[in-house]
Amino acid sequence: MDKIVLKNMGFYGYHGNLKSEKSLGQRFFVDVEIKTDLTKAGQSDELEDSINYVEVYNIVNAIMTGESRNLLERLGALIADKLYQHYQGVVGVAVTVRKPSVPIAGMLDYVEVVTTRGQM
Repeated sequence: MDKIVLKNMGFYGYHGNLKSEKSLGQRFFVDVEIKTDLTKAGQSDELEDSINYVEVYNIVNAIMTGESRNLLERLGALIADKLYQHYQGVVGVAVTVRKPSVPIAGMLDYVEVVTTRGQM
């Protein structure tokens, strides 16, 4: 099965459990994998036979820069559900939401949550 992948999309949002996270905001990064059959698009060379990457980005952007959420799990679920339901012929969706500025007293690169829908 084929996949469309958008990697390391960056957004500034106001998500988290702390008041400071909700008022100051921070960077988030999102990866999306959409599992679907791209045979027709590969033969026709027509956008309507594929999934429009700009549209996918805009869906993710609306969620990540929209209403404040407490958990990365909620953000991942919102994105995965929207993409899985929005496009016909999608077999599976995987969404990774990364938060590099985690309020943890320790050293780490980031925290991430991976959410899947369908068969990945």
